[in-house]
Order: sequence, then C-alpha cells, then structure tokens
Amino acid sequence: MASLIVDVVSAEEAIFAGEAKFVSLPGESGELGILPGHTPLISRIRPGTLKIVRPDNSEEVVFVAGGILEVQPGTLTVLAGIAVVEAELAMLAAQAHAARMLKNVRR
Repeated sequence: MASLIVDVVSAEEAIFAGEAKFVSLPGESGELGILPGHTPLISRIRPGTLKIVRPDNSEEVVFVAGGILEVQPGTLTVLAGIAVVEAELAMLAAQAHAARMLKNVRR
C-alpha cells in the first residue's frame, strides 16, 4: 500500500513524524485531502484540525493554529507556529478543570 511520510512541526517541537495513507487539513481556500501521489503543493493553512490516517487505519488528530503545508512526491510537511496533539488538549483541559474545582473547594 502506498503511503506518505508526514512531518508536523511546531515552533517548539516535532509533533508527528511517520507514515500516513491520508491526511486532511484546513487549507487557505478550503479543506484539503492529501493521498499518496498528490501533486506537489505549497499552501498556507488555516487554524483547525489536521487528521492523519496511518496505514493501519489508526488516526492522529492535531490542532494547528495556521502555518504552511508542503506536499512533495512521497512527503507531506506542516510547519505550524502552534500545534497540539488532541490527547494533549484533553489533558490540558482536564488539568484546568481540576484547578478550577480545587479553587472552588478552597473557598
């Protein structure tokens, strides 16, 4: 099965590096779907959700706050100022909720 090598990088760290059979993301002019063999492309991306489908059909979801997309034969690179994996967002939200609850209990 054909796949893409995908790299998602924020200003602070590498967020994802691996293979994918499909990637969807919010392009400047609308939603983009990238499959292996896609025509080379450079585009700005809007804030939103980047979905990476791995060859085993598992998914990785990353929130990006805008950036640049580059598609070359066999590779897809996203350079984002801010990028956060969905699981980390859920953890951060849970921590914020726990801090609010603790603050209310102390009152």
